[in-house]
Amino acid sequence: MVAKMMLLFAPTANGAALSSSSSKSTTVGRLSSLITKKPTFSENPKSSNPNKESVASQDPRYTYLKCGAITLNEALHFFDQMTQMKPCPPKSSFNLLLGALVKIKQYNLVVLLCKKLDSIGFSPDFITLNILLNCLCHVSRVNDGFSVLGRIFRLGYIPNTVTFTSLVKGLCMEDKISEATRLFGKMVLFGCQPSIISYGTLINGLCRTGNTSVAVRLYEEMVSRNGVCKPNVIMYSSIIDGLCKEGMVEKARELFLEMKSRGICPDVVVYSSLLHGLCFIGNLEEAKGLFIEMLDQSVQPNAVTFNVLIDALCKVEELEEANELLDLMIQRGVDPDIFTYNTLMDGYCLSGKLDIARNLFVSMQSKENGHDVVSYNIMINGYCKYLKVNKATSLYREMISKGIKPTVITYNTLLSGLFQAGKVEEARELLGKMQLDNIAPTSCTYNILVDGFCKNGCVSEALELFHRSENCKFEFSIEMFNSLIDGLCKTKKLETAWELFYGLPNKGLEPTVVTYSIMIHRLCKEGQVEKANDLLTEMEEKGCAPNVVTFNTLLHSFSQNNEIQKVVELLHKMAEKKLSPDDSTISAVAELLSKDEAYLETLKLLPTFLPKSTK
Repeated sequence: MVAKMMLLFAPTANGAALSSSSSKSTTVGRLSSLITKKPTFSENPKSSNPNKESVASQDPRYTYLKCGAITLNEALHFFDQMTQMKPCPPKSSFNLLLGALVKIKQYNLVVLLCKKLDSIGFSPDFITLNILLNCLCHVSRVNDGFSVLGRIFRLGYIPNTVTFTSLVKGLCMEDKISEATRLFGKMVLFGCQPSIISYGTLINGLCRTGNTSVAVRLYEEMVSRNGVCKPNVIMYSSIIDGLCKEGMVEKARELFLEMKSRGICPDVVVYSSLLHGLCFIGNLEEAKGLFIEMLDQSVQPNAVTFNVLIDALCKVEELEEANELLDLMIQRGVDPDIFTYNTLMDGYCLSGKLDIARNLFVSMQSKENGHDVVSYNIMINGYCKYLKVNKATSLYREMISKGIKPTVITYNTLLSGLFQAGKVEEARELLGKMQLDNIAPTSCTYNILVDGFCKNGCVSEALELFHRSENCKFEFSIEMFNSLIDGLCKTKKLETAWELFYGLPNKGLEPTVVTYSIMIHRLCKEGQVEKANDLLTEMEEKGCAPNVVTFNTLLHSFSQNNEIQKVVELLHKMAEKKLSPDDSTISAVAELLSKDEAYLETLKLLPTFLPKSTK
């Protein structure tokens, strides 16, 4: 094959010596004429049609290179031979070879070969430079691509639509979307009308970077240009996918119907994107209908399509239907991937069906990809959620023995489970292993540790950890402060608790109803009921609405002190805020009335509460 291919690049003198037979001489003569005759563009750099192909396109071997059938080794061999030929083959031959390498996505190699051509004094033409520019943009070297654009101008060539489209693509690949949009707008200044590929490139870049609204406007501008550029399935796919990811599913649905009205058949990518959008907004029934339509239209769903639906079904605990979809997936010859099995496992774990999840986990061992860290994290989380922490730690040891490195999510889940089970010492040991594994703790890790230590009576350790975390660049959460303040209150370290409470604004935080309720509860426990009531007023003034727990704490304290008027006032406040009394509220009122000889008069003072909503 190599010998045959070299005929294409051999100059006349070498070609004539290949054979003495008349038939072979004819062939060689024809090939020689193809490679010695320069293409029109090389004679006229400013030609308005620089991409005009030479008559070489009539040769079957031209087609061989054109379709990208060349292998890497063949290409390198041809290049070495061509650079050593005397005289050197024409530029069109080198362009043909470089173009073939582009077909097989050897972008870096093309850049390297162009550099080598420069070093031997090869003078590139417009096509060579366009190929080089395109390859540079494909390997995220768009700045070098602009340098080639400058070279194009210096050599007297005029950039064409292909040139600008390559640069737009390069800018989009590097997320320089504003620059890409500006360059797209400047194309017409150089007499270049954007092609469908130009529009598609920028639209895809806009959608990928979360600028779908701009992409839609660009699409609408394109279709309004008297049908010069007609949208294709790839363009619709980019926009529909972007719209769905940004939650604009109604607009995506409109475009879906529009593309069908234009006679463009949606492909599996379009259907999968719209399915994802419908599932994302919770419209599962419509998503099922779309899936059935997809099958009716003979569009074969892929693993992504099935995974989207299985995930949506698992989230609403429709596990039987999700499992049936898995069976259908296998029947239709679509191999479930690790995401499929992990999704189903997570669904079973969240619904408490740990045995089924475990069976699915075990069955994955025989699959091609086996388990990954996500598989283990799902099972560990399931066991911890249902207080089966021993099984969770066993899985942790198993994953390490199999060479699967735990992540911060693994450690956070296990730490939470150990603290919930009261296994503080084991939690400390696990924290040590986490540090040995060089797993950096997150703000979530510190929240779990502070909360866990506080709830298990290790408040001093929690406080020390909190002060240590102040040196880290984490955003503090109010949940961490609530845990710490609660722990300090329970251990009667009220002064430190108040310091943290009033220091919250310095951390960029505001107390929540939970924070206030913790402090009000402790004040009541300390017998400072009036101060607790003042704090209730303060929280209301600061726009923090008390809940039924806040009121119940005060109601019980005032009831124990036989302060009937205070209890009545609080109940009226509750009624005004449309808060429904619970069992604890009723208990506080009953306690008060049982000690009140004039309870009938007191009853008349009580407000009427709206019935609880049955929704």
